[in-house]
Amino acid sequence: MSASLLGFIPDPLTVPFEKLLPSRRLPMGLEVSKKYLQIKSSIGSIGLIEPLTIGAVDKATGAHVLRDGHIRVQAMKELGFHDAPCLVAIDDESYTYNNRVNRLSTIQEHMMIRRAVERGVTPERIAKDLKVDVSHIQKKLNLLDGICAEAAGLLKDQRFSPNIGGVIRKMKPTRQIECVELMVATNNVTVSYANALLAATPVAMLVGERKPKKLAGVSAEQMAKMEKEMGNLQGQYKSIEHSYGQDVLNLVLAKGYLKNLLDNEAVFRFLSMRQPDVLREFSNLVEVDALDK
Repeated sequence: MSASLLGFIPDPLTVPFEKLLPSRRLPMGLEVSKKYLQIKSSIGSIGLIEPLTIGAVDKATGAHVLRDGHIRVQAMKELGFHDAPCLVAIDDESYTYNNRVNRLSTIQEHMMIRRAVERGVTPERIAKDLKVDVSHIQKKLNLLDGICAEAAGLLKDQRFSPNIGGVIRKMKPTRQIECVELMVATNNVTVSYANALLAATPVAMLVGERKPKKLAGVSAEQMAKMEKEMGNLQGQYKSIEHSYGQDVLNLVLAKGYLKNLLDNEAVFRFLSMRQPDVLREFSNLVEVDALDK
């Protein structure tokens, strides 16, 4: 994949801390927060796994603006580090890049833990350093076991409970993809929703073709109805997915046409006097940014 698609140059540089210029202030009381202490403990035990993100070098000073990783830099300074591996972002706007990096997704956490284990760090050591139960680390370590690549790809930017993996892997790959698509589309990537989708999954689409335990308070008739409605919902989702691109294009074209129409003083004056309701609807359409508004 090219650097322009990634948003940064893939080969990291080792940069001294004195050549990093912060782009924001750290919050007051950070050094005693639970998150900071976990990060510091993790770096002290297994080192920095995720590189910092910096801007292009200033040729006059040789310095870089630190885009992402301010907390990690502070922790590393306290631990006695003097430099760190960094990825150079190629976007001009830090806002654009920060939109991409934001918080670590659950799958990114899984990859970081897996890399640490591959380097010889035990799950027990990671759990101790992060002050969590080792079972939590094991769930994140085994997160993608039994989950097909397509379903994992749909979840790559999401944050969710690692317990979802145990639900999804009970389904066959085709059903995994369908359910994950629904969870992401409805912005409801939760264990309870995953269990509901599992309960509404036909036996033929389950691993081992075994029906999961019945949901409390749900009769066999209600379960059958849930399966049918879930199938209808999946069909509607696919239908909307296929037409969404054309609908967006039509919206953009309509917005452009209406904007030019309303910019015409004679047309605007006529609508204001004769068709105020139409003018109000046209104005609302011009201000629409997406189909879900």
